[in-house]
Amino acid sequence: MLKKILKILLVLVLLLAIGFWFFVRNNKPVYKGDLQLTGLQNKVNVYFDEIGVPHIYAENQQDAYTAFGYLHAQDRLWQMELMRRIAAGRLSEIFGEKMIKIDKFFLGLGIKEAALKDIKRIDTTSISYKMTKAYLNGINQFIEKGPTPVEFHLLGLEKEKYTIQDIYNVLGYMSFSFAMAYKTDPMLTSLREKLGDRYVKELDINFNPKSTLIYSYNRNSKKLAENISSSVNSLLKSAPVPQFIGSNSWVVGAKKTKNKKVIFANDPHIAFSQPAVWYQSHIVTPEYEIYGFNLALTPFPLLGHNRKYAYGITMFENDDIDFFEEPEGQNYKIRTETIKVKDGDDVTFQFKTGKNGPIVNDFVEVFDVDKDISMDWIYTKQPNEMLEVSYEISHARSLADFKKGVSKINAPGLNMMYGDAKNNIAWFASAKLYERENVENTKFILNAKNNKLKYLGFNKNPQAVNPRWNYVYSANNQPDAIDGRFYPGYYVPQDRAKRIVDLLKENNDIDLDFMKRMITDDTSSMIVSQLKVITKEISDVNLSKTEKQAMEVLKNWKGDYKKELTGPTIFNRFLYRFLYNTFADEMGEKTFKLYLGTYLAHRQIDKQIKRYKSVWWDDKATKDILENREEIFTRSFHEAITALEEQFGDDVSEWTWDKALSITHKHAFNEVESLKGFFNVGPFKTDGGNEVINNQIFTFTDTGEYEVIAGPSTRRLIDFSDVENCLAILPTGQSGNVFSKHYSDQAEKYLKGEFFKMKLNQEEIQSSKDLLVLSPKDSVK
Repeated sequence: MLKKILKILLVLVLLLAIGFWFFVRNNKPVYKGDLQLTGLQNKVNVYFDEIGVPHIYAENQQDAYTAFGYLHAQDRLWQMELMRRIAAGRLSEIFGEKMIKIDKFFLGLGIKEAALKDIKRIDTTSISYKMTKAYLNGINQFIEKGPTPVEFHLLGLEKEKYTIQDIYNVLGYMSFSFAMAYKTDPMLTSLREKLGDRYVKELDINFNPKSTLIYSYNRNSKKLAENISSSVNSLLKSAPVPQFIGSNSWVVGAKKTKNKKVIFANDPHIAFSQPAVWYQSHIVTPEYEIYGFNLALTPFPLLGHNRKYAYGITMFENDDIDFFEEPEGQNYKIRTETIKVKDGDDVTFQFKTGKNGPIVNDFVEVFDVDKDISMDWIYTKQPNEMLEVSYEISHARSLADFKKGVSKINAPGLNMMYGDAKNNIAWFASAKLYERENVENTKFILNAKNNKLKYLGFNKNPQAVNPRWNYVYSANNQPDAIDGRFYPGYYVPQDRAKRIVDLLKENNDIDLDFMKRMITDDTSSMIVSQLKVITKEISDVNLSKTEKQAMEVLKNWKGDYKKELTGPTIFNRFLYRFLYNTFADEMGEKTFKLYLGTYLAHRQIDKQIKRYKSVWWDDKATKDILENREEIFTRSFHEAITALEEQFGDDVSEWTWDKALSITHKHAFNEVESLKGFFNVGPFKTDGGNEVINNQIFTFTDTGEYEVIAGPSTRRLIDFSDVENCLAILPTGQSGNVFSKHYSDQAEKYLKGEFFKMKLNQEEIQSSKDLLVLSPKDSVK
């Protein structure tokens, strides 16, 4: 009897294994064979290279974009689904009630309404619109005939066809994700009301003329507030879609390169997730070619190159959101929205909109509120032309064409980087900039009476074209002034910018190998000077043996974030205690945690360490004692070493960075314990850290364990002296399909600072064994 039961169980296991094998086999992306698509005029040949990048050879662009839509969907349909739902307030439909707050928040922002207005303005006769429709046609054909992603099966989710509104919703989410005002302005208002101007003035909220600037060049030329910041920050952390954070890019002119041709570098910093943010493709027609990197559900690449030019982005970080305290008694426009909830009842909300924008009280949880706060956002006030912009920059025939395209960007603010085979280099800070009358500082909640603004022409935007110093760059830092005015924003500290400039300015023999080392550089430009102040200020009289050893490590550390070093571990443990002991007593625990997540905290580090006198040094918890910098440094160092001994033991040599820092590329199913091991990629150990070129971004914490949350979403190097051998890498892989061989095949090389070739050579491309032929359906009998 037992043998019979065992045989039955064995047969069942075998049947399950066979069934799973067939399921996997039928749900993988198709990389070779023949398919038929409607809407094609001619046959399209698609060659997949060794990392799964489709090289699309078509007779015309409409066929190319139809094919691209199909291929993009077969690798990234699940990612597209998440991206179209977040701005539209539709995550609760698939994840249930835990997403209601996020849906309510994004519905309140008004992205969906702005998208509908923008769609009404579309020129349906334009080429960009026709190519977008071809792209959507390809996506929707995959929905009809392609396999359903496993995530849809697990959630019981039915596939829906995509529309142009979905694309505009994605562009809206991108615009909001770049904005920093929602994290910062309400928090600063709260601090000013709580502590007064004396404390706030020391938080480096204004421009520092002594920091490293991006130089322009033209040859012709309250409690409520605290609740808002806290609530928005908490919501966005729980969203299953990555946020856009920062970036590096530099373009080196021919006079500074070994081969006397332009070299282009770019690595946008975006929250890590799985699938990776960018999808690579190479489109070739008789009159057009582009090797591009696309966001989910976008037809035209924001990063791209061909044999003639290259372009990329970093975040401008300009201020394009202002908050206003609304007067009482005004008549609001009321909008009603209903959120469908999986396994629950529908939920209906009402949102108010005043003259200055939506009332944030309606969609952000605040307490004890007696005033309405509105949000004035450039994105919803100006036409969104990002679809047309992305078409124009990916089809530019000259630097003038490119400039014309980027001049149409209203929001989000982007630093648009450019280099070409004719040895032109350029940087344009692209956004709709404005000035407010009678407003000294827009980083606080403003009086509604001060909502008079004047828009600036694009010629007033910071920019540089072929500067005499022969390079342009951006690292999200403060741009130079134009007309004597520094534009307000949420610019990051100068650390990465200074390192980029230090590496470029004296080197006139730059080649691709140098650029490969530079784009993975992990040395801080600021830490050594900070450590000189810290180690000199801390008295060594009462240091223990372990503390003395740790002090020697800091004195000798060069500021490089290598896995095998102990300096990064000691410094970052000290840094948290230093920030906590300096600011938490005045700010309070809740606001201090918010502060750590803003650009202000990172900008303040260098200035506060080197500031001998400060209102922040005194600890409010110690009555009748007035602390100074030395006491805060010493206390923080003692606390840090004690914590490290508890974490790793008293052998300082064991406190290596690889034991403290880790990175996991998390799937949307990360919160499901039984699934995250299957869908996540990682964990891994990595070099890098905060505010180095290899910017592995983590949140300051007292645990001594640092989880990388964001970093280079791709690394790209384009050398116009050898354009067929340009290089790139993604953090995980090209495909978002967990059954694909390209789901995570780039992860290990990415961590090692290695690259894959971005192939342009037709003979090399067509030697691939993975050929997918797409034929017009109507032509097949």
